[in-house]
Amino acid sequence: MALLRHLRILAGGSTEEPSMRLMIKAAFATSDRQRVNQHFGAASGILIYTVTPDQATMVEFAQFGALDRDGHEDKLAAKLAMLRGCAVIYCEAVGGSAIQQLLTLGVQPLRVDSGASIASLLADLQAALKGDRPTWLDRAITRQNKIDSPVEARFAAMEAEGWQD
Repeated sequence: MALLRHLRILAGGSTEEPSMRLMIKAAFATSDRQRVNQHFGAASGILIYTVTPDQATMVEFAQFGALDRDGHEDKLAAKLAMLRGCAVIYCEAVGGSAIQQLLTLGVQPLRVDSGASIASLLADLQAALKGDRPTWLDRAITRQNKIDSPVEARFAAMEAEGWQD
């Protein structure tokens, strides 16, 4: 599977410490950047936003080559790598194997109706961050806060470098 195009948007930094603000990353399987209209495994595009209770900002968009929905589990590798650090991926469908790989990565797959508005889903997510959060969102926030701690960040960096005995 080929990653055709990857756009990362860099914005001015916030003066707040990451642990001081409630923020998650949300991904969407989309072909038009407006609606969720793709099966995760065969998605031609993935759009990623950072979401706080008061703001949603697009930070990445990647386009992928044409893919079949079934077979070839290795086609997910580039998508899974792109989703590191995301709390959720919204898609119109997702296979069982992909669900397991996403959950192992700490990403909650959520199936929505085909054509669901990304703007509406972002508004719903922001409302959930402000009020009663679903269980998966509480887990994602807890996991993010754990990663943001200095000790956990150090271990995560060491793991990324690879352990050597």
